[in-house]
Formats: sequence, structure tokens, C-alpha cells
Amino acid sequence: MSHLVLIAPAAFKGTLGPRQVADALAAGVRRALPEASVLLCPISDGGDGLLDAVLPAGMLRERLQVTGPLGDRVSAELGWIDPETAIFESATACGIRLLRPDQLDPLRTTTRGVGELIWEAGERGAKRVVVGLGGSATVDGGTGMARGLGWTFRDSSGAGLLEGGGALGDLAALGGGWSLPAHVIGLADVTTPLVGPEGAALVFGPQKGATPEGARRLAQGLELLARLMADHGRPDLATLPGGGAAGGLGAGLVFFAKAQLMAGAEWVLSRVGFDAALAKADLVLTGEGSFDRTSLVGKASGEVVRRAQAARKRVAVVAGKVEGLIGLHALDGEGRTLDAAGLAALGERATRQAFGLPAA
Repeated sequence: MSHLVLIAPAAFKGTLGPRQVADALAAGVRRALPEASVLLCPISDGGDGLLDAVLPAGMLRERLQVTGPLGDRVSAELGWIDPETAIFESATACGIRLLRPDQLDPLRTTTRGVGELIWEAGERGAKRVVVGLGGSATVDGGTGMARGLGWTFRDSSGAGLLEGGGALGDLAALGGGWSLPAHVIGLADVTTPLVGPEGAALVFGPQKGATPEGARRLAQGLELLARLMADHGRPDLATLPGGGAAGGLGAGLVFFAKAQLMAGAEWVLSRVGFDAALAKADLVLTGEGSFDRTSLVGKASGEVVRRAQAARKRVAVVAGKVEGLIGLHALDGEGRTLDAAGLAALGERATRQAFGLPAA
């Protein structure tokens, strides 16, 4: 009897995209089960690898010059699902990967390029713009993105505010932006709110280079921004799940671009037809660079595990590093960076173990 193995991995950040990971795991599965049917379904939660997961080979991708996280010009990637639906990763315009470690400074970095990409997509005929959130170097509450859409920000004296989250503590007034021709959808990979002890600044600020004092300053700025949003009719944005994604860009998209905020993993899995493939699968392989308990809350690989378990399917996780998981079939590279050959070996092992086959 031929088995069907569904391979649905996310990107291994900094090394391999989701399609490359899926291809490597498939090679291992075929070594263990040459007669198996293998279905590749690369995934993303809205962050790294979003375009690779959603856009089939040959779909249009274009490079556009926009404002980078420190104000210089960067080459960002805009993809097209169809002539009226554009998609991009916010990290392509304001990502950590665009900066050297010594350049990280969320008090200064801006999301302006995200707004410029949204506007350019609309100018090119997009009626819908999908923005993946994740991997940003910013904690500016989406105010930079808003500047790219014509919004203005001033202090109590009427002077224009500097860009970056560090200036938000002086924010006193905001001015409306341009009318957008496109409906914006933000894909969040976390449930972090904009403010509070578990808010964007205190959770993500240190990861993006903020000192403890810098993180507190960022938190104060986002709290002030949230109060102004409340004064303009959106008191819910302070605690909206996912509003803190990409340093508050999630809430900023909702307020400044009238976006719809969605769980990225759910949107992507629906888009790629995961549930229909799952129904036919005898084994599901998923994975990401590092898999732990946080992966089970909002991350794409965790959502794959949850759905596979609910459907009573065999499921295995392959990762560079696995931590703190009990009762889950998981294999890792013991902290090593995995290349295609290493992933193939783990894919073969996972398959043999899942079906009770002897080790190679």
C-alpha cells in the first residue's frame, strides 16, 4: 500500500526558505519510502518565507526602491497573487536582516518603506494588499508606515516628529493621510498586543537592540500612541491581539491603513489548501529553525501540528533545535545549522520512525 506524506515546513530563518526545506525533506522521505506519494506544501505565518509559500513558481515578483529601516533606500520585493492582489513581507522594507548587528536601534528605525510599498501596489492597480508581519527591526507603532501614506506627526509645539519609536514620547497630534484605493490585510505571526507588560516594546524591543531604558522609552511612546488612537475612536487597538506584531505595525496598519488584521498561519494554510491535503495524508512533516512551546501559539509549524493532531494523523517535527516538548515526535540538529543534506537525513529518520521501519 502506498503512503501519502504531506510535507509542510516553514522557513529555517537565515538559511533556507520553505520551498527549499520541503524539497530537502522530500528527498529524505523518498529514501525511506520510495513508493510513497509526496505532497509538498511549504508554509509561512506571515513572516519569513511568505512569498515562497504563497506564490507558485513563475508568478510575478518585482523589486522596488523604498525607504529602509534607517532611512536609506533598499530594494524591496512585491509579489502578485493576481492582477488585483499584491503581497509582500514587511521585513523586505524594514527587516532586521537589512541591518548589521551594530546598526540595530529601534529608537530610530522606521517602517516608512512598508507604507510606500502599500501605496506603490495601489498605484499599480492592486485592490487588495497583503502585508506579512514579522522580522522587523522596528518598534514605531506603524507611524513610519503611516508617513509613507501621507500621515503627519507633531509634538506639542507643532514641530514635526523625528522618525522611529524613540520620538513617540513627544507625540501630541497626528494628521490624516491619503485615501487608499486598496483593502489592506495584515498577517500577524504573534498575538502580542501594542501596549502593556507583554506589549510590543518590552517583548520585542530588546530583540531589536534596545537597552532596558530604551525599551521603557519605547513602551511609553506606544502607550501615548495608543491613547491618541483611542481619542480618534479606536480604544481597542491598545490590546488587540497581534497589534504588537512587527513592533506595533499590526495596530498601525489597522488604524492608519484601515487594515484587517488576521492570524498569518491560518490565512496561509487556507490559501495553500492545507486542510484538503491533510485529509489524505498518512504522515505530516513540518518544521522550522527553532521549535519550542512558543511555536505552538501562532506559528505556522505549530498550527500544522495542532491540525494534524486534531485530525488524528501521524505528525513529526524537524528543526535545527527543539526545546521543552513532550509527547511530540520531534527530531533536531542538536542546535547545528542544518543544510539540505542534514534536513534530508532527518526527514528520512522521521519517516522511518513514524512507520516503524528499520534505521538506515
